[in-house]
Amino acid sequence: MKLTYTQAIGELEEIVVALENAKETNIDHLNAKVKRAAELLAFCKKQLHDTDAELEKMLEQIDN
Repeated sequence: MKLTYTQAIGELEEIVVALENAKETNIDHLNAKVKRAAELLAFCKKQLHDTDAELEKMLEQIDN
């Protein structure tokens, strides 16, 4: 299944809640969560950039 922007944001929110609610900080667990969050953030950033580029193209076509 292909990851969507909405799914990525949802997973990021889950990571934040899990980290906020953690009673103990397990460095291995923390490291894995931070790595996954970085991957999700990069994915979301790319999705937003791609969407912005598509919108710019559409606006250019409308203006011409």
